Amino acid sequence: MERVAFLLEDSGERLGCLLNPESLLLRRQAGIQPRQSAGGLVTGAELADDQLLYSGGGRTELTLDLLFDVSLAGSSITSEDVRDLTRPLWELAENTRSGGYGRPPLCRFVWGKSWNIPGIVVAVAERLEVFTTEGVPRRSWLRMRMLRALEPVTTQRPPRTPRAAAELPQPGMVSSPEQAEMHQILGGEAAEGGERPDQLAYQYYGDASLWRELLTLNGIDDPMHIPAGHLLEIPPLSDLSDAP
Repeated sequence: MERVAFLLEDSGERLGCLLNPESLLLRRQAGIQPRQSAGGLVTGAELADDQLLYSGGGRTELTLDLLFDVSLAGSSITSEDVRDLTRPLWELAENTRSGGYGRPPLCRFVWGKSWNIPGIVVAVAERLEVFTTEGVPRRSWLRMRMLRALEPVTTQRPPRTPRAAAELPQPGMVSSPEQAEMHQILGGEAAEGGERPDQLAYQYYGDASLWRELLTLNGIDDPMHIPAGHLLEIPPLSDLSDAP
């Protein structure tokens, strides 16, 4: 079973979780604010509610509760202190990874084919349990709050020369409008820093959100483990829009 992971957009680093969360809380706040003036809220004695200003946009928030325990198998980090496992996730709320002053790193919350959300970790809270006689914690209940961000703008590939109608599909070549083209996965699996489905969807269609339809048409269930060299069929956008 694919575990929840956080992918750092700048470096491609993958931070995996020890266990998947049992629940995931989502909140949505619309872009609406009380109308104000220099003197305060615009209101009056005859108004039952404050006047509202529709500013557009809004915020989408995810809250995850994660469990880490050094006695459980499955972690790539061997340690007696559970904080060694949770420290990389704590650092997502810092600006130490981004290289830019005051900006935490943009990361992507990935869980199978169901979740692939870019965002910023804005808060982390940790409850430590099961201490050794030296005061070293061995278990952590980690709560993480993340705000969804806009899809990062990436450079699309330059135009390529169309192939002949009788030519067999080759990786990286443009098909005729009625045919699909083929893309060969380069650089290893996405879990190891290789090409990701959302990047390919943006590269070919200009819309990263189409990655689910792209994988569905290719019969792929695990977006993080597409082997290097695999030929991915890139259908015309009209065919992709009809995918279930």
